[in-house]
Amino acid sequence: MNGPVSLRVLDEAISWQLRLGSGETRPDDEAAFSRWHAEHSEHARAWSQLGMLDRSLAGAAPLAARNALLRSPREARQKVRRLAGSGLSLLLVGALALGVGNRYLPVQYAFSDLLTGTGEQRELRLPDNTLLRLNSRTAVDVRFDAGQRRIVLLSGEILIETAHGDSRPFIVETRDGRLRALGTRFLVERDGDDGTLLSVLHSAVAARPGQLAEEKVIAQGQHVRVRPDGLGPVQGNSVTADAWTHGMLVVDNVRLADLVERLSRESPGYLGVDPAVADLRITGSFPLKNIDLALSSLEPALPVRIEKHGPWWSRVVPRG
Repeated sequence: MNGPVSLRVLDEAISWQLRLGSGETRPDDEAAFSRWHAEHSEHARAWSQLGMLDRSLAGAAPLAARNALLRSPREARQKVRRLAGSGLSLLLVGALALGVGNRYLPVQYAFSDLLTGTGEQRELRLPDNTLLRLNSRTAVDVRFDAGQRRIVLLSGEILIETAHGDSRPFIVETRDGRLRALGTRFLVERDGDDGTLLSVLHSAVAARPGQLAEEKVIAQGQHVRVRPDGLGPVQGNSVTADAWTHGMLVVDNVRLADLVERLSRESPGYLGVDPAVADLRITGSFPLKNIDLALSSLEPALPVRIEKHGPWWSRVVPRG
């Protein structure tokens, strides 16, 4: 019989594939897998279906993306289960591989001038000697001409320290508006569907929403959210607004779920939080270059523990 196997058995098969492919197998894993495989014909059939899926992926995605697909639990695992259980087309498999690849790189901006992957930061000098620093998962186009110096922020977050001695205006554009530097150091973040966050660290920036003609000068030490139809309230910066440029995330009394979501931007694997502890509050400093260390530092501070399955799946759950 070659029909779909039960979701429970397919889940077990995926668990075995994740474990055996993680590089962290225990000495008795191979023997335990052999026992599981021989225990029931449905087990063998589930394993065979996963093998066929893997061979199909070989024609639809590079090896790295294929391995990521088969080792990224939860979201990818659920999608693999549906694909293997229902025999959907190779087109959907390719789309899934692309989605997993997007965890490493914002693939919709693959042809932008400057791009950083998950957990990557990049610093460079622009032709006018302006310093540009890109945070994780950031995409930028550079549009310098005789009349202006223009940066288009497509996604992510940048730090800019404008160079002196160039009379052309320095502009940062996003889909929400236009920011004109007034000899300054500032941060710009495209924050999902909630507009563009401007934080001025030195001097000032003139901010203009996309649908309006008037600019408003945002002074040193202030931040504002720019949306196409207007500006949000002008507020004071956190003293740690640029902590990410030093490899740290500093938070003050934030929801645990919000902290984990922010850390997840630095990890190609799955990071989640149990709803039972999502609303706990946390204050602290967390390293962005070592997500495992950042997560483990939660355990002494909160009634939580970190549930891990291989290097690609971590979840913050209630202790005990």
